[in-house]
Amino acid sequence: MMLWAFAVAGVLVACAAWARAGKTARKLEALNQSYWELRYDYTRLRSQVARLDPESEEAVAEASPSQPQGTIAFVSLSSMKKKN
Repeated sequence: MMLWAFAVAGVLVACAAWARAGKTARKLEALNQSYWELRYDYTRLRSQVARLDPESEEAVAEASPSQPQGTIAFVSLSSMKKKN
């Protein structure tokens, strides 16, 4: 009889943990969504400020990227394979 009580208690604890994990996953998803919305708004507002004040350092930094656009090239994976 004691074994059945432990089994039932274990099942109840597992169900409670499953429900709490689902609740935590939903909270994490909402937090992740909020983060990306905030990041999008920040970038949009930063670009608006850069347009309003073109003399600022950020506007100059965005206008002249540190790496030229033409230097990025496609490299196939087969060319990166080690040769014996």
